[in-house]
Formats: sequence, C-alpha cells, structure tokens
Amino acid sequence: MDLEGKIHKKESWKTLLTLAYQSLGVVYGDLSTSPLYVYKSTFAEDIRHSKTNEEIYGVLSFVFWTLTLIPLLKYVFIVLRADDNGEGGTFALYSLLCRHARVSSLPNFQVADEELSEYGKEGITYSSNTCGKSKLQSTLEKHRVLQTFLLVLALIGTCMVIGDGVLTPAISVFSAVSGLELTIQKEHHQYVEVPIACIILIFLFALQHYGTHRVGFLFAPIVITWLLCIGLIGLYNIIHWNPHVYRALSPYYMYKFLKKTQRDGWMSLGGILLCITGSEAMYADLGHFSQLSIKIAFAVVVYPSLILAYMGQAAYLSRHHAIERIGFYVSVPGNFLVLLEKIRWPVLGIAILAAVVGSQAIITGTFSIIKQCSSLDCFPRVKIIHTSSKIHGQIYIPDVNWTLMLLCLAVTIGFRDTKHLGNAAGLAVITVMLVTTCLMSLVIILCWHKSVFLALCFIFFFGSIEALYFSASLIKFREGAWVPIALSFIFLMVMYVWHYGTLKKYEFDVQNKVSINWLLSLGSTLGIKRVCGIGLIHTELVSGIPAIFSRFVTNLPAFHQVVVFLCVKSVPVPHVGPDERFLVGRVGPKEYRLYRCIARYGYRDIHKDDLEFEKDLVCSIAEFIWAEKPENNGHRKDIDDDENMAVVGTSATHLEGVRLWEDDAELSEKAGTSELKEIRCCSTLRKRVRFVLPDSPQINLAAQEEINELMEAREAGMAFILGHSYVKAKRGSSLMKKIVINIGYDFLRRNSRGPGYALNIPNASTLEVGMVYLV
Repeated sequence: MDLEGKIHKKESWKTLLTLAYQSLGVVYGDLSTSPLYVYKSTFAEDIRHSKTNEEIYGVLSFVFWTLTLIPLLKYVFIVLRADDNGEGGTFALYSLLCRHARVSSLPNFQVADEELSEYGKEGITYSSNTCGKSKLQSTLEKHRVLQTFLLVLALIGTCMVIGDGVLTPAISVFSAVSGLELTIQKEHHQYVEVPIACIILIFLFALQHYGTHRVGFLFAPIVITWLLCIGLIGLYNIIHWNPHVYRALSPYYMYKFLKKTQRDGWMSLGGILLCITGSEAMYADLGHFSQLSIKIAFAVVVYPSLILAYMGQAAYLSRHHAIERIGFYVSVPGNFLVLLEKIRWPVLGIAILAAVVGSQAIITGTFSIIKQCSSLDCFPRVKIIHTSSKIHGQIYIPDVNWTLMLLCLAVTIGFRDTKHLGNAAGLAVITVMLVTTCLMSLVIILCWHKSVFLALCFIFFFGSIEALYFSASLIKFREGAWVPIALSFIFLMVMYVWHYGTLKKYEFDVQNKVSINWLLSLGSTLGIKRVCGIGLIHTELVSGIPAIFSRFVTNLPAFHQVVVFLCVKSVPVPHVGPDERFLVGRVGPKEYRLYRCIARYGYRDIHKDDLEFEKDLVCSIAEFIWAEKPENNGHRKDIDDDENMAVVGTSATHLEGVRLWEDDAELSEKAGTSELKEIRCCSTLRKRVRFVLPDSPQINLAAQEEINELMEAREAGMAFILGHSYVKAKRGSSLMKKIVINIGYDFLRRNSRGPGYALNIPNASTLEVGMVYLV
C-alpha cells in the first residue's frame, strides 16, 4: 500500500501509525500472549528444571533464535514482500503462482483477464511464449498432477489455519485463566477454570460481528498494556534475579541443551514452538493493514517486549529450582514493593484480556482465508458480512464464527489442560509455516525471477528449522496433536469435494451448451413472443449459449425483449478496478438483442447490492452499444468470442460516456448545465429511466434505437433467471465418484448459499428452473 501516493506526507505518517496501532490489537494479540504457556508447556513432562540451569538456558536460547529467525527474518523481511497487490495469506501465494505459471484451478479463465491492471505486479510481465518460460514453469503448466498437488498443498495450509482458529483461542484463554491456580485451592480450581474459560470464549466469538475496525481500536490498548506489563516484569526479573541471563542467548546453549536432554529435549521443542504462534497472522492479515505498519509494530513494540518477557522468566527460574508448577504467573513479582503487593490480580486480568485479543488475530485470519477460498470455488458459498464500508477486507462470517466457537468449546472441555492444547496448536502452526515456506520458494523462482539456488537456500534454511519443530510436534500425535490433523482432514475433504463438484458441473455446461446455428434458426423473435423487459440469465459460461436457455425458449410462450447472459466470476487477483469490472459483447446478430455480460471480481472484492448492480449492468450494456464500431454491429452471425467483447467499467466510471439516471429531479438539475443529448422513453411506465449520451459529431441512429429499446426494457423491469442444478454422477461412474458427487457435493450444495446470493437478487424477481447435471 503506497500511502505516499494517496495522501500528503503528514497524513500518510498519521495513517501509517494508526494502522500500526490497530495491528497491535488484531495481528499481534496471539503472538503477544505466548509467554503465558511456552515455559509451562515445555517443562510439562519431557524435561525437568535442574540446578545447573542448562535446561532453562537452553530453552531461552531456542526461544530467542526461533523468534528472531521465523517472525523477524522470515516473515518481516521476506514473506511480507510477497504480497498479492497488498493481500497476504496462503491463498495469496497460490494466486501469485496461478498468474505467473498459469496453473489456475478456475475453469472459466479468459485471456482478457490477463489484461487486468492488477494481474501484473511491479512491472512484472507474464510471458506466454515458451522460450521465455523457465523449466519449472513449463513443467507445472504441462502436468495436471503437479497443478493438483499445488492446489492441495495450498488447501492443507488453509485447513491448518482454520484448525489454528479453533485451537489458539482455546489455549490462549485457558492459559490466562490458569493463573487462578495460584489463588484458589487445588480441589476447587478444576471446577472453576473450565467454566470461566468457556464463558470468555463465548463472549469473544459473540463480539466478532462488530468487525475488525472496531475490535482493533478496542483491543489495541489492551495489547499495548500487556506488552508493557510483561516487558517491565521481565526487565525487573532480569535486574533483580539474574543480570547475566543474557549469556543464554548464545546458540552454544542450544547445543548444551540437546546434548544433555537428548530425545526428551527434542520432544520438548513442541512446547518451545508455541513462542511463534500467531506469526502467520502477520501475513494472513496483511490485507487489513499495510506492510510497513505491521513491520513497525513488530520491530518496535512486539519483538523487544517478548524477548524481555522470556528473559525475565528465565532469570527468575534460574534462581528458583524448587518450583513445582512452572509458568508465567510464578515469575510475576508479588511483594517486591508495597504498591505492587497485589500485582498478580491486575496482571491476571490483563492476561485474560490479552488472551481474548490473541484469539482475535487468528479468528480474523480465518475469516479472510475462507473468503478467499470461497471466491476461488474452493469452499461452499457462505454469508459474508462486510463490517466496514471504508476499509476493504474487514469481514465477518456468521456460520464460520459459530462453528469455530463450538469446536473451540469442545476442545477446551475435552482436554482441560495446556499440555494437550499446546501439542495440538503447535502442530497446526508449524504446518502452516511449512506450507508457506514451500510456496514461497516457488514464488522466489516464478514471480521474483530469482535463481533456483536462492530458492533452495530459502527452503533448506527455514524448512530445516520448521521440519525440526514439525517432527517434535508430530511425535505427540496421541497427546493432542491428532486434533488439527482431524480438523484439517475434514475441512480438506469439504474444500476438495466442493471444488471437484464445481469443476465437473462447469465441464458439463461446456459440453452441453447450445450451438449458435440453433439460435440463428429461430430468427430474431426466437420463435416466441418477445415482451418488454430484461431477462437476466445467470450462467457460469463465459462463451457459448447455456443449455438452460433452450429449455426456456422451448417451454415458455414468451420471453423478454432484451436477454443478457450474465456470468459473475472470480479472477486470481485480490481486486478488480471499477473501470474493468465488466466484459460486454453480443450473442448472435444485433437484431436478436442478446448480450453477454461478464462481471469480474477479485477474491477480496465486495459484491454490490442488487439495485446498484442492476444499474451498473444496464449502463455497461448501453456504453457498449454506444461505443461499438459500425462495422462490428452489422449482421455478423459469429459474434460470440472473447475478441469481440469490450471492457466496460461501472456507472461511476462513465464520466465522459453513457450515464444512467433514474431520478427525474436529479437529471433535470444536472443536465441543465451541460450540452448532453438525452434519449427519453415516450411511454409512461412504472419507473422512468434516462440515458445521458455524450456529445458526438456523428450520431449512430441504429445505436440510438437499440439504446431506446434497452431503456424501455429497463423501465419494464428486470427478471433474474437462475438454474437450480441437481448434480448426479452418470451411470458407469466409479463408487468413489458417486459418493463424492451424489452424497458429498449434493449435501454441501443443499446447505450452502445459492448463486443468487452473490448478486443479492431479490426473491420477487427471481425465476428458478431445475436441471439435472450428469457428470
């Protein structure tokens, strides 16, 4: 996000600092609360704290270098640079690879999509000639198996993010509430801890509908207070208990730790891994903020506070070897000053609030990545609420929110301890990071055009570190690590079944589309009576006539004066500019009044409400008619390809072209001060519509007549015609395909939003026609 290019320098710094401030409440909550459970999980079972302090120093050294290499070096300095036009996350990397290597899983991709302004990035061009391609790119484009593997790899990372959205709130809140064990009797503690944690989790998920913008401003002061608190406590413990603890930052202590503890030390790495939980949120939530704001917040505030907190805990533990329960709260000073005699209670309250904030980070990331998956046909359509009209990407998904809440409560009640929750959360976190490392190595080669050697160095260096932690987490499969695997498997099956069924449905549409010769044989009246109005036929096809149209013409006695084949599709870019929204063209000869309109949206774009969309759609067709060259609007009968489609923007972008006014007072006021020609409808209908045409020395009378008919049709009203599909596996299909299509995909289709939801189509003007798809 180039703030300097949008606003003045003084305002840009103000905006940047505001975004950095908000990011503390949204992005870094999870990472900031990790000191609550890292040492507790590490020393839970595998290793013991001894008087030699080799264990605690070794753990501190691991924590320091893990925090430095993964969040700081990998994410802040490298991965954040691989943004997809300001967007981040696993699917952002996949989107970049789809555009550079042409391995997109979207079936209705068009060559015209490559001309979108956001399709390229920073001047990078996409070579279509074979000689300009690398061997890796050519291999990916030739082998369908590799493309499927790349998609599955991205889906695995996505599923683990969703699993992390279940586990991180559970362990963060549970660890914060566990501080009550220092003040409540042991026999009563177990009956208080779980109910309080569940109540806090319910409150957290109930708060999500307020949106990221409000939650960020609400939670940012809590995170700042928490970071200041743990930083000062850590600094006090270092000075008071062991000023020489900084020596443990040397990598030599990692070697001593592993040499002494051996296999137990390797298994304890699953607890140390928790110090970087939430690092992926820096990249996943990039679309909510900006690169620089996230970097400033981490480098200036988060990183120093965390290092001081971990060093302070290590300093305290190095002088207290007889502690039975190692954790954050035992290192909180209780009576070093009279004024701070009761400091544990305020810290407990701040910790609980900070844990709520930490959970917010991953929940926000989960919403974002599910929105991306749904846009790219990898997740069933769900209700998406945009919580901010000014800031894009800030969304709330009710169905996903309540599902996450139920799963979160289930694992909290089921495990009831940080050990198993930590094992589960650790595996989810490290799997996402491994997927990011693999995809990032491909981005280095294909998108940044760097050498293969540099990509191998990246994946070897960071991949070896993450593989070490992954093996330590996976070994605890029976002790909680099975949960993210089970959750990811379920979500992966849902995503892949939906994607597979959607792909097969589109292939059926392509194979059964109606030929142009059949249309021409009907004549301009289509063999039926044409009545005033616009018939909007929704289809997934970007070329050809859908089979469902033949059923309308065959079974209905009359049809609309103007017919528009509408395709609303997603393209592998985060945003499509308003001036590039529509592709408009003709289907058949001009007198048929058949048009094709393709509305293109990025995976982060907001779909407009039905009235504004209708206005943009009609205005784009009028603009196409007016701007069409005379030689192209004659009697050609083969007009139905991408080359004859024009890029038309929304009505707001038609400053010098055709404009649509539906308010008489507003029109008379604005048209009175200009020299624009007006075309008006003579008949009196329910809604008065006017097109304001630009001044032209040569007025195309045929275009005027066609626009006049379009205006009459618009005044008569618009009907949305949707195909209600029943997808079934055809005879002779394998048993697995029948299970996937007839049971899996059919269940998801029945319980997801229909195609009309994306357009916000009113039910009163919708006609659904059933059709069986044999795939």
